[in-house]
This record gives sequence, C-alpha cells and structure tokens, in this order.
Amino acid sequence: MPDKNPDGGPVEPARDSLLRHTTPAGLKRWGKLALLAAVAIAVVGIGWRLWKSHATAQWTEDQAIQTVQVIKLASAKNGGSLNLPGEVQAYSSAPIYAQVTGYMQKWYFDIGAKVKKDELLAQIDPRTYQAALNQANGTLARDSATLANARVDLSRYQTLSAQNAISAQQLATQQANVNAQAGIVEADKAQVAQASINLAYTRIIAPFDGTVTSRAVDVGNLVMSGTPSNATPLFTVTDQSRLRLYIRVPQNYGSYIRPGMTVSFTVPQYPGRVFQASLVASAGAVASATGTELVQFGLDNADGTLQPGAYAEVKFPLPPGANGIRVPATALLFRDEGMQVAIVDANNRVKLKTIVIARDMGAAVDVASGISPKDRIIDNPTDALQNGDEVKIAK
Repeated sequence: MPDKNPDGGPVEPARDSLLRHTTPAGLKRWGKLALLAAVAIAVVGIGWRLWKSHATAQWTEDQAIQTVQVIKLASAKNGGSLNLPGEVQAYSSAPIYAQVTGYMQKWYFDIGAKVKKDELLAQIDPRTYQAALNQANGTLARDSATLANARVDLSRYQTLSAQNAISAQQLATQQANVNAQAGIVEADKAQVAQASINLAYTRIIAPFDGTVTSRAVDVGNLVMSGTPSNATPLFTVTDQSRLRLYIRVPQNYGSYIRPGMTVSFTVPQYPGRVFQASLVASAGAVASATGTELVQFGLDNADGTLQPGAYAEVKFPLPPGANGIRVPATALLFRDEGMQVAIVDANNRVKLKTIVIARDMGAAVDVASGISPKDRIIDNPTDALQNGDEVKIAK
C-alpha cells in the first residue's frame, strides 16, 4: 500500500527525484561521433597545413635551381662545303693593240663574231709602210751591188798582190772595204725585215680561234702604237671553248687544296644548274692583303653556255672535321677569359669552357677547339652562371 501522510493523505515524491533526467542512448552516440569528426577535421587541417608548408619549401628550393635549355651536338659524317665567290674567265684571252701608228682603213668583225686564227680583223692604211719597205729594198739593192763590185776589186787585188804588183797595204785596204760594205748590206737587210714587219702589223689578225668580245676602233680613227699601260686594245679575242674558274681560298683552308679535286658552282644566269670544275693550279702563296690563296680550276665550255667574266658561287669541299663544331651564336659567353660556352656535366653542374672560333658565320660559329660533340651546351646562358652552379635541364 502506498505511504500516507499523518493526515492520512498520500505521500508526494521528493523534488530531487523529480529533477533527475536520464540522457537517451542515441544522443550519447551522436555526441561521440561529433567529437570524433572534430578531431578528424583538426588532424586533416594540421596535416594539410604541414603538407602545404613542405610543398612551399620544396617549390622555393626548386625555384632556386635554374632551368636551362641545352644543345645536343652531333659530329658531321662529312665535312660539307665552304661557299666562296668565284670568277669565270676565258682560258685564253688576247687584247690586241696597235703595233704601228696609222689611220684605220677598215674593220671586218664586231663584238660577238666568231673568228679563226690569222683571220683579218681590221686594216690600217698600209701605204706609208709599203713605201718604207720599198725604200729599204732599194737601199739593199744598191748596197748589194756596191758589195759585189768591191768583191770583184778584191779578187783583182789578190791577183796583183801575188805578182807583187801592189803592196800588201793596198790589199788589206781593199779587204777592209769589202768587209765594211758587207756590214752595210746586212744592216740594209735588217731594215727590209723591219719594214716588212711594220707593213704586216697594218693587218690586225686574230691570234687564235675565238670570239671577239670587244672592239674599240672605227674607220678613220688614228690608232697609235703603244704599250698596254697607256693604250686601248683595238679588239679583244677570247677562246671560250675552255674556261678558268678563279677562287680565293682563306688561309686556314689552304691545306685542303689537293691535286685532282673538283668543285661545284652556280652562276646567276642559270639558277639551279650546277657546273663542275677541276683543279688546274694553285698560287702556292697567301696574299698578305686578303689572307687568301688564289686557286685556278678548269672546265670545258664547248657549247658556250658560260660566259667569261661571270660571277660564280663555288662550293669548296671540306673533309670531315674541317669546319670544327658548329654552335649557334646564342650559346656564346663573352668573358674576361675570352669566348666561352657553358656546358652541363653528368652531375648537372655548370662548367665554363673557353673556345677557339675558326669561322664566324653570323648566326653561328665554327669552333676549332675547346668542346667536343658530346658536350651538352647551354643555349642562351645568363651572365650570372658560374662554374659549379647546379641546373636543371628543361624537357
């Protein structure tokens, strides 16, 4: 039975017992999950911050190492060629000057005409020289007759001397007279020969088969005899069936001139067409003014395709290694030690090498010594690069 109060009423529950509350089991479980989630978020946040800090440090360290581009060199299997300017000339060319003075009577061939050897090109008025020849012949005839008479007298003197009819002195005098007269006749013969030569010089003839490439005379012109230094040639005749090709080879390539070598060349008249020429001769000396050696090549031109005086672009063949190693100009470093390049060694460290340039081609240089084809050369190196710097090679 329930307890009763003294007054007989039911006993009320105590107030403390009314204030007690029991937490539901589900609520406790959710509270634990929230706590675990908060701890997990804290751990992830701290880990993320630590990872970002490490990544930032790594990025900073990576940025401190310079990234570079490298040039991989390869040794050429052949030496290639050296482009040189050349000049095409006729194998035989004869400027023809006047050997005697006179008025031009007639000319027969103009420029471009084909002529044969000894064919008459022009005629100088021969009358003066014909008269001189006639006079020389007359003098020779007169003096020859005098010599004949002197010899007849000498024969008679010799007979009289044998008979002691004249003195020895008279015989000797007559002998001397004959000798003197004989000398005069010889001089007359020389005069006749000279007059004959002068008369022949009035005929301007071709020295060989060829082409007339210049004419500097007209009918009625007074032509003067003179040396080539102060006279203009009346005609120029060239033999174009064979040509000479002249090139000047730089001194450092002179050792590659060898007997039997051939070169190829082109001329502006025939773009894309390649001609060949063989070595004929070399000057064997270097011109101090240009530092080059004059070399002559020969070629046939029977069809007359090429013209004397033409400019030619010649490819001078070079053996392997003759050009050295070709490096772009962007890889060069100008330092107090001289011209240098920066290479990357096996440990990705910078090594500066001093080089010797054999030839400067503007955009590139041919390096004679200082590097090898296996070197990894840095392109566009910065001035701050020093020996031993660590670098990364860009992919």
